[in-house]
Amino acid sequence: MPSGKRARQQRQQAAAAAPPPVRSKGVGGVRARQASPRALAIAGGVVLVIVIAIVLGVVLSGGSGGGGGGGIVSSSDMQDLPATGSQSSANALPGAPEANNLFKGIPQHGLTLGDPKAPVEMEMFIDVRCPVCQDYEVLKLPAVVKHDIATGKAQLHLKPWAFLGPQSVTGRLGVIAAADQNKGYEYAKVLYDNQGPESDQWLTGREMAVIAASVNGLNLAQWRDAVNGSASQSTASAVDALAKQKNIQATPTILIGCTGGKLQAIGAGGEPSAQETEQAIAAASCS
Repeated sequence: MPSGKRARQQRQQAAAAAPPPVRSKGVGGVRARQASPRALAIAGGVVLVIVIAIVLGVVLSGGSGGGGGGGIVSSSDMQDLPATGSQSSANALPGAPEANNLFKGIPQHGLTLGDPKAPVEMEMFIDVRCPVCQDYEVLKLPAVVKHDIATGKAQLHLKPWAFLGPQSVTGRLGVIAAADQNKGYEYAKVLYDNQGPESDQWLTGREMAVIAASVNGLNLAQWRDAVNGSASQSTASAVDALAKQKNIQATPTILIGCTGGKLQAIGAGGEPSAQETEQAIAAASCS
């Protein structure tokens, strides 16, 4: 049986050989992956049941999960991992150096990346298991980060939404918990660089922990406690409420506008290109 690292490399090779993500087709053209209102209502009910089960599981396992074997990420999931994440550790995943270097020196505060005084604001609703989100995060977002966020033109707010089932619900907590240490963007990038097939249940507690171990400076015990704790779940619930308020129908959904003002979705209901994103930032004309 191949090792975990070898299996991930095989997944990456298979993904590289596969055709690019195909968006579902609707009347009048091509649009990003989305569900009907009825499907969203059903999914919302499922997510609520899962959230209740998660909270009960954490409570019954002894709270934050700091000392026991229960929780979304357990003590056994942390076995043989370093106390502090590092791109050069034996368990580090492919792409870890690039992910850590991309955001090096750029201010992070929770789920916000960039100068909080930047005139343009960008919101990004993503699902950790969404292959179209992976395409945007890996192939488009780096140019936006380098040209617009690192230079102070725009700030980015990450919104980890649960859209594709149970592991989306639990998996996004890894991003949120890393954001507690201002490392959420590195965590998300490593995750997307090593994303498994949408049909597979690959985002286990162990995989979440190995992703965390690939992020420079991330305190893994603190991260695990945050994954299993109630504060991360509250943040996730706030994202769900915002997605409902803004009638988000697909992932990724990118909204851009002047900081503190009304943000507009870009990409005509589909995945925007890096050029479309940068053009929208430039066109915002914010003082």
